[in-house]
Amino acid sequence: MKEIHEECGVLGIYGVDQASRLAFLGLQSLQHRGQQGCGIAVEGEDGDIRLHKGAGLVKDVFKEADLARLAGRNCIGHVRYPTTDVGGMENIQPFKMTGKAGRFALAHNGNIVNVDIIREHLESLGHIFSSSSDSELFGHLIGIGRAPNGWVENIISAAHLLDGAFCIVILADGVLYACRDKYGFHPLSIGRLGDGYVVASETCALNSLGAEFIRDVEPGELISIGPEGLKSYRHSLYVGRRMCAMEYIYFARPDSDIEGCNVHAFRKLSGKILFEEHPVPADLVTCVPESSMSAAIGYAEASGLPLEMGLLKNMYVARTFIQPAQSLREIGVKMKLTPVRGVVRGKSVAVIDDSIVRGTTSRQIVKMLRDAGAREVHMLIASPKYAWPCFYGIDTGTREQLIGSSKTVEEIRDFIGADTLNYLSEDALFRASGRTTLCTACFSGHYPTDLYGHEG
Repeated sequence: MKEIHEECGVLGIYGVDQASRLAFLGLQSLQHRGQQGCGIAVEGEDGDIRLHKGAGLVKDVFKEADLARLAGRNCIGHVRYPTTDVGGMENIQPFKMTGKAGRFALAHNGNIVNVDIIREHLESLGHIFSSSSDSELFGHLIGIGRAPNGWVENIISAAHLLDGAFCIVILADGVLYACRDKYGFHPLSIGRLGDGYVVASETCALNSLGAEFIRDVEPGELISIGPEGLKSYRHSLYVGRRMCAMEYIYFARPDSDIEGCNVHAFRKLSGKILFEEHPVPADLVTCVPESSMSAAIGYAEASGLPLEMGLLKNMYVARTFIQPAQSLREIGVKMKLTPVRGVVRGKSVAVIDDSIVRGTTSRQIVKMLRDAGAREVHMLIASPKYAWPCFYGIDTGTREQLIGSSKTVEEIRDFIGADTLNYLSEDALFRASGRTTLCTACFSGHYPTDLYGHEG
């Protein structure tokens, strides 16, 4: 239903029995980050890398026979939603590759902004790409590394050439590598599981596997986990700490911690600040389930208004953004969200949502509540106005497709049909997260990197 498409999730496991089965469970904890495809690559005792991947959800792609074939104690996994193209099977990760230093597998979360420049250069050298994914580009750069069996040096050399967002896990020669871009756009955490290790895009995956959180991979850091334990290297001296604000607002699971801040706590405090900034004359508070639930709790607590289930979500309806026509997407929204008439009838309703991107979903929600008898509908958005496209791993389309890029708040209110519309301030994001730096480019248009010809 959401108009923002998720990015991807990566997972790495080292030195643990039945690693593929644990990856199967861990990837399900990251399923919210991508539902288009998934895969697991395992390095067996013979050094061979076995791979299984496919389109769809983790539970549907992997059967018992697949997991049994993926025998080994070291593996990486990936869940995917395409950020730069629709793609097909050729873009589903992990990728299994061979370079001068040997065989390896890799999986990547993020988006490289100078991908066209690097790809054109590699193609001029005779490189042939089997996918349109910028993740494969990273693999080619690692593969041409001239340090024999020097994976650390090869990965660092590749990272030096790439600009943008990447959290990448690599499996090679009995070692698990994890690397994070110098800006720190997206989270990547390390946990201890028995005598082994787990690396994951979110701490919720560590928790689901019973792993003990150790620390985050730092921006600009490469770690290796092998027979000699965990080692740390720097691929950049610059440390940006520009965590994507939407990780806190929408993407991450509420039970995840992002660089020391619990996501639920962030969203709840955001809701409280939203009330401080924008109190409305409402009888009750409700949310657009489920990512805005925590913010709705905070708004209700701060306002003293009852928190009610004004909208019910059907968990068994397909995601509406995959429908080919707008008319079908609109029907899909009605199937997935249903107003609870007995709750909203005759009431002034404060509706908390996490964002408005194109505005069509919000418009339908307001109409559904009015049709169900709501007297007034006050829309309260627990983020600033979304007005600029993201180039770091979130698919929100072009600026022309973003309602906030061309319309004022009052014009958006008129379009969606609400009685009032209010947004959280950008300052509130820093207050709720306890941070002094974030990537807020989608709200402000101030991008931390060069865009290399992309239209911001």
